[in-house]
Amino acid sequence: MASSGDISGNEAALARQAEVLARPVTEERLMANAIRALTIDAVEAAKVGHPGMPLGMADVATALWRKVLKYDAADAGWWDRDRFVLSAGHGSMLLYSLLHLTGYEGMGLDQLRSFRQLESHAAGHPEYGDAPGIEMTTGPLGQGLASAVGMALAERHLAAKFGKSLVDHRTWVIAGDGCLMEGVSHEAGSLAGHLKLNKLTVLWDDNSISIDGSTAMAVSEDPLKRFANYGWAVKRVDGHDFAQVQAALAFAQKSSKPTIIACRTIIGFSAPTKAGTAAVHGAALGGAEAEGAKKALQWPYLPFVVPNEVYAQWHEAGTRSAPTRRAWLKRLAKHPQRAEFERVMSGRLPEGWVEAMAVYKASLLESKPKLATRQASQKALEVLIPAIPELIGGSADLTGSNLTQVKGQASIEPGNYAGRYIHYGVREFGMGCAVSGLSLHGGLIPYGGTFFVFSDYMRSAIRLAALMRIRAIHVLTHDSIGLGEDGPTHQPIEHLASFRAMPNVLVLRPGDAIETAEAWELAIKNTTGPTLLVLSRQAVPALRDTANGNKSARGAYVLAEAEGPRAATIIATGTEVSLAIAARKTLAAEGIQVAVVSAPSFELFGKQDAAYQKEVLGTAPRIGVEAACGFGWERWIGNDGQFIGMHGFGASAPAEVLYEHFGITEAAIVAAVKQERN
Repeated sequence: MASSGDISGNEAALARQAEVLARPVTEERLMANAIRALTIDAVEAAKVGHPGMPLGMADVATALWRKVLKYDAADAGWWDRDRFVLSAGHGSMLLYSLLHLTGYEGMGLDQLRSFRQLESHAAGHPEYGDAPGIEMTTGPLGQGLASAVGMALAERHLAAKFGKSLVDHRTWVIAGDGCLMEGVSHEAGSLAGHLKLNKLTVLWDDNSISIDGSTAMAVSEDPLKRFANYGWAVKRVDGHDFAQVQAALAFAQKSSKPTIIACRTIIGFSAPTKAGTAAVHGAALGGAEAEGAKKALQWPYLPFVVPNEVYAQWHEAGTRSAPTRRAWLKRLAKHPQRAEFERVMSGRLPEGWVEAMAVYKASLLESKPKLATRQASQKALEVLIPAIPELIGGSADLTGSNLTQVKGQASIEPGNYAGRYIHYGVREFGMGCAVSGLSLHGGLIPYGGTFFVFSDYMRSAIRLAALMRIRAIHVLTHDSIGLGEDGPTHQPIEHLASFRAMPNVLVLRPGDAIETAEAWELAIKNTTGPTLLVLSRQAVPALRDTANGNKSARGAYVLAEAEGPRAATIIATGTEVSLAIAARKTLAAEGIQVAVVSAPSFELFGKQDAAYQKEVLGTAPRIGVEAACGFGWERWIGNDGQFIGMHGFGASAPAEVLYEHFGITEAAIVAAVKQERN
């Protein structure tokens, strides 16, 4: 139900709308009206959608895409293009209209006519990979803005490495009131301001309307003052005045700081009765309102019809940067770093890294170190960082605990972007989004670190990365009750099960240093979704007697076979594999033969053929061991199998005391096997 403030706001909005509509219909306004008309038509055809934002921000988007944004519609993947992120992804018809009008492939009228329908490139919210020009999936508010911070940082880092002649572009974001309400906007805005990412600009659709009505019902701060305190340059403009918008865009291009421009707009601009209200946010205008809106815009054309002269103006905008792109290609052809630049931007891994890891794994076989897997991860990074120049890391204020930085890995600082390590501060969600942005930009393989339990803060970012199928690596340490005295607030219980349930996520929980090295190899190679390296605080013994190949790549394998017919198969992950090995030894001394299976990745094991799974699991009774909840284990141990693990939250005590208290012990495994034999 609309509030009284919403109604009075509507009267003010309609009065302002009348004033704007009375202005001369310039070429720019006609181009913007094409966006509005296509939005109205597509939403009416679908009978559902979000017309309000595209109608309100069409003028701002036109000013940006017509003369400022560096892009060539004929080459959507041009590496030095500006990045445009529609953080307010519900207004997707704004982006689809722009892509269509400027001449991008994959967004013809047939796609707009099938807006929000199955297999349409014009999904309800922009979907990365569905069509050229969609830089990322957006919809969860604030994440586009936060990921754009990663994109802008990637540009600065690669420019420091390859020079301005190859890397010199900007990142532009359209964000709404909701994006700025989301907590992640605070994390991202603060980080961008601190790092002085001056080539990042946010165009805030300042329309003061959210789904419930006026934003005054929920917020009262001035976001511009907030961002100014973060170290941003700020501007406030009439979002329907092209001259003001263009002047603000020019200001942003000259700024030494990231810039946010508050574009005061009318949501649902042109709707005769609903403009300026929540009614136009997430619903079709309806026949009479849609007809009235087009009449107000002086748009007499049939649905999905755009005059040829307007198409011509937009196509001119879409090719405006073609000479710039051709000049860039000539510079690239002569550049001394061309081969390396093309390699990293195309995602090809360098020569020699596989061999370097093979030598490292062989050394582990010789030394058999007893290490926490987080320590083993750092040792793997000591090999990978010099071998893979595009690998760039960071941590959310837990570098010394996550062990994510190695000797010689310089930190990125404000104004100095040549380093390969990012101090994200205590901003887990912001870090997760930035890691995705670094990956989406191209040319980098990013990883970020935090405690596994704090993955809760970044779950939405990981989910979006999974939806986009992008390479984003998360180093998640302190993976169980094994972290000890910090207690249940810091001890992950349900986290493994929840991420294993998430599509396209590769979860790896290695059991010793060699498995950790293998996990890093898999993470580097995984280009179809995020990888979670789930690592321990406490030390584990070396378990493997071979380092050839990558046994972890099959998800699970027989680490130690029974010396005779199996009385049972013990399946364990991570730190609990060593418990299973110890139990096997004890049982063997009593004449009971069992096999131990290490299962660092349920996802990879699930992809193996049935014959391999049967070979590994065997036909004997199965016992699962993991210091986490047992949800999902039934797939591998069966309904009759036993699970030794957690059945509630943890507690505060030394790790060895907690394992004994919760019954995750060698003795418990031995007892479970004996029970199966009775």
